[in-house]
Amino acid sequence: MHQPLTYYIENVKKADNMHKSTAEKNHIHEIMIATDKIKVFRDIPVNEQGFVLLNISKTIRERIINKLKSIEIINLMHYLDPDDSTDLLQNIKSERRRNNIIEKLSADIKDKVEYLLKFDPASAAGIMSLDYIEVSCETTFHEVAKIIRKHEVRTGKLPAILVVHEGLLHGELLMHDLGLYPKEEDVSKHIRKIPAIQYNQGESDIISLFKKNPHTKIVVLDEDRSIMGVIYSDDILKLIQKQTSNTLYDFAGVSREEDVLDSALTKVKYRYKWLILNLGTAFLAASVIGLFSDTLTAVILLAAYMPIVAGMGGNAGTQAMAVIVRGLTLKEIELKTSKRVILNEMVAGCINGAITGLLVALIATFVNKSPMLGLVVGAAMVFNLVIAGLFGALVPVLMKQFGKDPATSATIFITTATDVLGFLVFLGLATIVLV
Repeated sequence: MHQPLTYYIENVKKADNMHKSTAEKNHIHEIMIATDKIKVFRDIPVNEQGFVLLNISKTIRERIINKLKSIEIINLMHYLDPDDSTDLLQNIKSERRRNNIIEKLSADIKDKVEYLLKFDPASAAGIMSLDYIEVSCETTFHEVAKIIRKHEVRTGKLPAILVVHEGLLHGELLMHDLGLYPKEEDVSKHIRKIPAIQYNQGESDIISLFKKNPHTKIVVLDEDRSIMGVIYSDDILKLIQKQTSNTLYDFAGVSREEDVLDSALTKVKYRYKWLILNLGTAFLAASVIGLFSDTLTAVILLAAYMPIVAGMGGNAGTQAMAVIVRGLTLKEIELKTSKRVILNEMVAGCINGAITGLLVALIATFVNKSPMLGLVVGAAMVFNLVIAGLFGALVPVLMKQFGKDPATSATIFITTATDVLGFLVFLGLATIVLV
């Protein structure tokens, strides 16, 4: 019995063992073993294989493609668009093997794939589809319908209808317009605007343009403003999903190449450097605490409030960083326009610090019968949240300025700042006021 596409995707990616029979559990256990993935994949109908590969993680996709025979890759590509075929071919490590596969493709697909492979896969041209047609403003609806039928017979796909004037993009004609107006009428009065982007623009530029023009396509233009291709909304949504996953990985300090089914040793390889760096910053915070060992000995209650001060600062810094990273991604801010944003984050930190500081001061005063302890903890809270706002906003902006991913490793610098400076102020005030 033919299974839905999601069934095959989940079987290749991973399996949920809940609510399954013993036989199903045993079968799914095989999937979790890397050497068996290729066997499971070959059980999928060939017309579904390409779509499964496009919907699983890059790591598993590369493992499978590089174990398939060339004829198997050619057969599954028969059911894919040229742009999807290009995406799969980019996962083949051997350039010689990739070229051999391209040579065996049908002439029409071969020409398009060779054309698309010339571009950076992370650029607009590398993402675009060639599934479009061009018509002039004087073209009638009847003529457009004939051009569409020819395209559909040749490719099996309905194209985007782009209207040009003197060779340059003029707008888009929506498909449903063909059934609304007389077939003898030309399309000039029914052209709609469509966003366009330069072929060498990156993924963040594509996403930014799409968010300003949601639910539509984006036309890719050459340097001379001629049409090169179209980026469809579903491809842009995949980019947004990818960007979201990458940001989450960056926040956590996990490599984007790491996969959920990787071995323990592979996971160690991707994570140990981050953890060593984190360990170094932890020793830096510990050294600050060591400077005030006499104060901690004299007022042992301070140790109970140290995690509160540090934790609140780290959380506030992460909140500020998330907002700034989003602004940088959408190109809403840059270094020269960031002063006001950074100041706003510091003011917000001061107000939030005053609110939370007052609460913790009242608790410390009531529980420990010490108004001065409450004053110290409250003041330290205000200061630490101001520091969190400053570094939470400043670190991503500086990393972007130096050409680095604004989310990568930012949390470790922010946490270090809030821990070190927070402990310094908290224990310094305690030394002055309480000892």
